[in-house]
Amino acid sequence: MLKKFTKYVFQSVASMMGQSVYILADTFFISVSSGANGLAVLNLILPVFGIMFAIGSMIGIGSATRYGIRRAKGEEADHYFTQSISWAVLFSIPFMLIGIFFPDKFLALLGADAELIALGKTYLRIVLVFAPFFMCNYSVTAFARNDYATSTVMAGSLAGSAFNIVFDYIFIFPAGLGFSGAAFCPCVTMLVCSTHYFSKKCNIGFKWKKLSVRHLISCCQLGVSAFVGEISSAVITFIFNMLILGLTGSTGVAAYGVVANLSLVGMAIMNGMAQGAQPLISESFGKGASGDVKKLLRWALTCAAAIEIVMVALVWTFTDPFIAVFNSENNQLLLEYAHTGLRLYFLGFLFAGVNIMLVAYFSATANPRPAIIGSLLRGAIAIGICAIILSRILGMNGVWLSFLASEMITFAVILILSKYKESRKTNEYA
Repeated sequence: MLKKFTKYVFQSVASMMGQSVYILADTFFISVSSGANGLAVLNLILPVFGIMFAIGSMIGIGSATRYGIRRAKGEEADHYFTQSISWAVLFSIPFMLIGIFFPDKFLALLGADAELIALGKTYLRIVLVFAPFFMCNYSVTAFARNDYATSTVMAGSLAGSAFNIVFDYIFIFPAGLGFSGAAFCPCVTMLVCSTHYFSKKCNIGFKWKKLSVRHLISCCQLGVSAFVGEISSAVITFIFNMLILGLTGSTGVAAYGVVANLSLVGMAIMNGMAQGAQPLISESFGKGASGDVKKLLRWALTCAAAIEIVMVALVWTFTDPFIAVFNSENNQLLLEYAHTGLRLYFLGFLFAGVNIMLVAYFSATANPRPAIIGSLLRGAIAIGICAIILSRILGMNGVWLSFLASEMITFAVILILSKYKESRKTNEYA
């Protein structure tokens, strides 16, 4: 089982890393072509990605998790995939309409001035028009992963990232499209992953049932951790953008753009580990193998803790070289803000990885209450409160340290909830 666990986690992390490497390349190309303004616009638009990814992941990963549990119990689950795709498409329609008719006004709501709106309007329109692909991508990859096609998912993610990196460069520079050329969609990833659904190894049914809100809610309960894992970046970025604009202006936002994009790599690694462990935990839980569930959890937490330490050490050792990649204009003020910000912000990963894994564990074992509470704390409530309070006390340093503070609070609450659950079980058996 350890070999299978290692394979699943490695392939899921590789898949998520492929996406994050593309984001880093995208950020690098934008910094070269559009400078600090390009980074500022990209960072203002990041919450839009976060919202689309969050809804898509809640529907897709939640449905796939529920599917995995029901299949392990021998129950009928052939309609889960079609329901997941259908709901994802429906939820993507408002994004498409905003992209077609109101991209400039939406950018203004995100805090962009006239210059930044002119730079980013076309980019945002392209991204929003392709919302169905972004949101359905989670269903396509999550169900394939739960059907033991992790190799295909990894190949799809890496192929999609490589394709987007190459064509980003072509569209931005040789084609002369500038910032707008950086927009992309995950079509290649979906095409590669779809090969599994047409293969003889596919065990997923494509039965159609009338769309059910009750079914959607049941699935989304187990997808809340994935939802908050994605929405947290949107919430954090939006709150930080507003606070930093008031403290340091657009240069500070550009510096946060560097920090945010590098942190996406860290989040990708942690979320990849959680998504890799989830199918195995769900399968063991569905079969009633509690010993295997505990063993998988122990392995997952050990891996998360080890990677957290390595990640923070790398950031503290190579802080300025990491920043220099995205500071093509050699902006000294940006370097100053980002140097302190990167080091302080990444301290939060000493707790974030373990929190993400615990939340995923509760979701995978059909225990939504601690998953929802833990997810909401780390993804919105705690981080928002900490950022506002600490920024007033410590200024920019308070903004950077709010991630660490919120993850510590979340960790403490999750421990309390888990101990409370165990005490209740003890009392029931007494």
